Formats: sequence, structure tokens, C-alpha cells
Amino acid sequence: MKSLTAGYGRRAPGEPRAVGYLYVLPALVIYALFLLVPFGQSVWLSFLHWDGLTRATSAGFSNYSDIFTDPSLRAPFGHALVLLIFYSLLPVCIGLLLAAAMSRIRIRGMTFFRTVLFLPQVLAMVVVGVAWQSILAPDGLLNDVLRAVGLDSLARPWLGDYDWALPAVGIVGTWVMTGLCLVLFLAGAQRIPKELYEAARLDGAGAFREFFAVTLPALRAEIAVALTLTIVAGLRNFDLIYVMTSGGPGEATSVPAYEVYHRAFELNQVGSAAAVGVALTVLIFTLTVTVSRLVEGRRS
Repeated sequence: MKSLTAGYGRRAPGEPRAVGYLYVLPALVIYALFLLVPFGQSVWLSFLHWDGLTRATSAGFSNYSDIFTDPSLRAPFGHALVLLIFYSLLPVCIGLLLAAAMSRIRIRGMTFFRTVLFLPQVLAMVVVGVAWQSILAPDGLLNDVLRAVGLDSLARPWLGDYDWALPAVGIVGTWVMTGLCLVLFLAGAQRIPKELYEAARLDGAGAFREFFAVTLPALRAEIAVALTLTIVAGLRNFDLIYVMTSGGPGEATSVPAYEVYHRAFELNQVGSAAAVGVALTVLIFTLTVTVSRLVEGRRS
């Protein structure tokens, strides 16, 4: 009894006890069953040549080397990086500007505007894709508006144009993600002490300097969260591509997440599809960790 008491005495206050891991064990088991095990199977399949039915053969690292040498596999990753401008960079910039303006100017009906801007986040991506597909169709609303204002030369089949299909899908992504960024930044702006703004104004700071000296540094944590969420959403984009373009015209809008489906279930190249999926996972992990370290900084 004495030795047991002495053992408890040596434990530092707040130090976790082994029994505490029993509380998180069910979550760890579910995490391993539904995430780690399937990911491990994907890694194993990525080293095989397999059509999903017949006997598989070893592929070594050829499925991974194809990602760098095969243009049809390399292009989707390039498209995904382009979409990050629309899914991540533009929504964060627009959200920051709107949050800075809304925090300075009192607007009646602010709750209504927030709800309208956040509305795309609560809609299923399939619904968003079908709605925008009809708007961007050759006889859709956008071309009707352009023709009505005399800009007939700009009207075009947006999703069937090799040059405009990818930006058209990206603009839909910007519309979806801007509301999320705005809500995050408005919540963060409400925590900024008013004294900081008053001190900046006493120093003669205008709206531009006030934004860079007070608002932007105070929202670093929210910016890191917004960038992480939007980068993940942009890189794992599948539903919008599947509904709006199916990777076309040609392969102009194909992205890695769609390429996994296309190769596994349409071309019966399961090993290649698994390699693309593993590479996409590594890319998402690398980008999100890098962004968090750069934007949020090292916590002391």
C-alpha cells in the first residue's frame, strides 16, 4: 500500500494514466477499421496490375512512375492545382475582404446576408452541380443574359469549351466555398478587441492599414482553418466534376478523385487507380500540413 501511494506521488499533475486510453479505444478501433485498413489495402493494390476480376500480377513502382510520365495521369493533378485557385485562394481573399467590410460597416439585415452566403454549404453538391449545369448550358441563363445585354460574342457552351470548362467548374467552387470562409472570418473578427482598432485609428491608420495591421494578424488561426478546409475540398473534388462534365470535354476537367473512379470502374485498372488515390492522399496531407505551419506558425 505504501509503495502504491509512493507511485501515485511520483506522477506529475495532469499526466495521463494508462486507463485513459481505454476511453478512446472504441474510436481508435473504428478509425482503424474504416480508414487505416482500407488505406493499407489501397497501398497494397497500388503495387499490382489488376483488372478487378482476374489474377493480379506485381507492378512494382510502375503505377507510381506512370503518374509522372503518363500525360493522362499527370494532367488531372495539374487541373487540381488550378482548381485550388478557385476553391481556396479566391474564397479566402473574398471572405477576408467581406469580413473586414462587414466588421467596419453596420449593415441592416446582416443575418440574412450571412445565411444567403452560407447557403451553398448546406446544399448537396449534386444539387449544386445540376443547377449550375443548367445555368452554364448553351441555352442556359448565363448565355441568355449575355445576349440580352448585347454581348453575344461572349456566349458559348461553357462546359463544352476546352479553355473555359475548368474555370467554369472552378467558379462554382468559389461560389460554394466563399460562404464558409466568410462565416469563419466573421466569427474570428468578433473576438478582436475594439481597443486595437481604436489604437490604430489614433495612430492615423486608415481602413487599408487597419486591415493589414490588426484584422489580418488576428485572423491567422481562422485563415489556417479556412485554407485547410478549402484545399481538402478542392483536391477531393469529385461530385461536381462527375455531375457537370464527367472529366470532359476530352480530359480538360479530369481531376485525381475522378480519375480514381474512371480507372477503377470504367477502365478496370484497379492498381493504377489505387496509386492515384494514394498519391492524392499524400498531396493533401503535405499541403495541409505545410499551410498550417506557414499560416498558423509554430505554437509555443
